[in-house]
Amino acid sequence: MLSPLTRRRFLQAATLAGAGQLASQAAAPPQPTSSTPAGRPLAIASGNGLQATARAMALIQQGADALDAVLAGVNLVEDDPNDHTVGLGGYPNEAGVVELDASVMHGPTGRGGAVAALQNIRNPSNVARLVMERTDHVLLVGAGALQFAKAHGFTEENLLTNAAREAWLKWKESLSAQDDWLPPHSIQTPDVGARRAPFARPYGTINCNALDQRGGISGCTTTSGLAFKIPGRVGDSPILGAGLWVDNEVGAAGSTGRGEANLLACSSVMVVEYMRQGLAPEAACLRACQRIVTQTKMRRLLDDQGRPKFNVSFYAFNKQGDFGGAAIWPGFKFAVNTGEAESRLVAGAHLY
Repeated sequence: MLSPLTRRRFLQAATLAGAGQLASQAAAPPQPTSSTPAGRPLAIASGNGLQATARAMALIQQGADALDAVLAGVNLVEDDPNDHTVGLGGYPNEAGVVELDASVMHGPTGRGGAVAALQNIRNPSNVARLVMERTDHVLLVGAGALQFAKAHGFTEENLLTNAAREAWLKWKESLSAQDDWLPPHSIQTPDVGARRAPFARPYGTINCNALDQRGGISGCTTTSGLAFKIPGRVGDSPILGAGLWVDNEVGAAGSTGRGEANLLACSSVMVVEYMRQGLAPEAACLRACQRIVTQTKMRRLLDDQGRPKFNVSFYAFNKQGDFGGAAIWPGFKFAVNTGEAESRLVAGAHLY
């Protein structure tokens, strides 16, 4: 048994040794590690992402980080004036102003960044990355996001193309039941906000996720949101855990569709957690769809059989490179590139 003096010296020595070890650890920042073996490189995206996945895979095969790859991929779609779901040419809000949302996540470093309601900048995904890398924040919105983008050299431009303007004017001309303003109603009111005029409210997004050669997983979701939305409306795309989630030990998931439903369910993080629990990507996406169905209780959002009138789609892969997608309703496809051939569209599973 140690004497009191010896015991005191022993504790002092142990304390000093522990402090020295902590100091040594603090002096060398921990490096990202992965204990889960990675599968072959992979890039997946929503159905409008054939070019995005092809570009992402080409860069990955050249040794690029997955985040660089997915951003280069979605930039192609953001720059395309004929794709009205994102970036240049995106459909405007009800005031005729294009507002963009985007989020990014970098699995190896566990970081994320996002912007919402960003005006006049065609590549919100790139601004989201800078929020991640050059601030101590995760999400910047509105005028603050624009000011931040301009400080980093982004150039303002008018994103409203003639085609998008014509669609907005057509919507304006068919107004009353075509907007998002609702009168007082209860959970049982069936027809509040019903679309009486024959005008479909377009919406769209691109989600792109990738696994690189080093086992790094990253993702991006970028959108112009629901067409003709109330100014300032933010959907799920820039909200980490809803429109995008990446865990470098497990996999990645992203979504498109009704953002409000996905926000309430925080679905993308749930898809990844379902995969952590052992579900395959497709099964995890289906469970997320069922979670939304169970959570949707407002009668105005349900058909006569109690099923959602809207759709939400998910895209996911796990660390081993298994991929899958699912939606509430059929007919959706997602883009896949495994590096062995050209990008292709794959039919996803569905609940109904």
